[in-house]
Amino acid sequence: MSESDVTRAETGIPGLDEILHGGLIPRRTYLVWGGPGTGKTTLGVHFLRHSGDGRATFITLGETEAQLRDNAERVGLSLDGIDVLDLSPADADADAGSAETYDLLEAWEVEGTSIHDRIVEHAREHAPVRVFIDSLSQLRYLTPDTFQFRKQVLSLLRQLTAAGATVLLTAEMGAEASDDDLQFLSDGVIRLERVPTGRVCRVTKMRGSDFQDGGHYYALGHGGMIIYPRLVPARHGRGYEHESVSSGVAEIDALTNGGIERGTITMLTGPSGVGKTSLGAQFIGAAAARGERSVIYNFDESRATFEHRCKRIGLPIARMLDSGQLLFEEIEPLHYNPDQFAFTVREEVERRGVRIVMIDSLSGYRQSVRGEDLVERVHALCRYLVNMGITVIVVNEVHSVAGQEFRVTEHGMSYLADTIIMLRYLELDGELRKCIGMLKKRTGDFEKSLREFDISADGLRVGEPLRGLRGVLRGVPEEVSSTDARNGKR
Repeated sequence: MSESDVTRAETGIPGLDEILHGGLIPRRTYLVWGGPGTGKTTLGVHFLRHSGDGRATFITLGETEAQLRDNAERVGLSLDGIDVLDLSPADADADAGSAETYDLLEAWEVEGTSIHDRIVEHAREHAPVRVFIDSLSQLRYLTPDTFQFRKQVLSLLRQLTAAGATVLLTAEMGAEASDDDLQFLSDGVIRLERVPTGRVCRVTKMRGSDFQDGGHYYALGHGGMIIYPRLVPARHGRGYEHESVSSGVAEIDALTNGGIERGTITMLTGPSGVGKTSLGAQFIGAAAARGERSVIYNFDESRATFEHRCKRIGLPIARMLDSGQLLFEEIEPLHYNPDQFAFTVREEVERRGVRIVMIDSLSGYRQSVRGEDLVERVHALCRYLVNMGITVIVVNEVHSVAGQEFRVTEHGMSYLADTIIMLRYLELDGELRKCIGMLKKRTGDFEKSLREFDISADGLRVGEPLRGLRGVLRGVPEEVSSTDARNGKR
């Protein structure tokens, strides 16, 4: 039987189920391992709530049932309809009979009703299909030694799964008494960790199933847990028609030999203020005007500033934004992590039919990566978009305004682009001017000339080729003498 044929028990967290290739294998045991405040209980509540019409039991050894139900309600995860077996220590001042107690010196093998027996007896009576035990670390203190602890835990888990239950249990990472041995008793291990850049989920073990390796960022809030699976481009793809995407400006289309191509990556590169965002907005606006849903992810400026900029150069962006054909997402990089951003992009592509995506800019996106490999993250996101047939426009800022050394990108990512359009400053006749040129186009030929580029109230203007000049890329062009021109020198 192939892995795809195995019936899965979904966890109720879509991102986690994607990481697990569909969910958990039923009638097995899984350990959720993490430190305080990492969301172990929240994950377990999702698991119980997603049991459908099946019976679900929450076995608590820490918080009381009343505390659990109140806390769950406060974060929008009601425990209504879920059976709770409260084995938490009772308050010493509680009324007699209000809750059962146990002695912290009590061992599981003592005569009479033990923790082990009470769980098994409850399971036989209620026949749950999902069981969540929170937390098994508490039980370690009720056993005389590690051998007895492992023996009793193994017995308990085997009896629960033999009765048809899928069991999720939690343990504290970093506790004084290590629960490392629980990893060997479980069929799967899900680690929840706090790292300097946020919260990360890792699946480190899954018997009988493959899973998506690596760390995946997640968030906790009202509504529970959201996990953002790390993007793996090879897992995504669909067919699309190869065609040219026009900018709506005849001179730019002539320069690019018909426009940029569907399902390719175009990099707009140049120094600050040279017009990269305006050029990208021209392509995006033209697509939206043709009825193609487009989205701009801007890390550098607000929507109000962007709308004002476009209005001043005659681009009717506001109307397109109001119609819904164009979406402008203002991204605060310090509030996003790379997995969360990729998840946001996937939502637009896979659920809302976006066809053109613009990322402005790589310098802003770099802030959300927070020390991770920027090239790896950008590569994964862009290759995913290309596999899905999306036209990608990436805005890249170079630091130098002019000089002997010309760079396409500061990040070594020119290999990723199928098309590179360069914008450059130059000093001419004592004035600061701009030029535009094509450096690369994998999908076809293009014009090799450099042309003057300007942005005015009438829109983008591309002038005639800059003939009779050399040194344009250095930013300080010189006229070519008639002798040099005859000798072919530029």
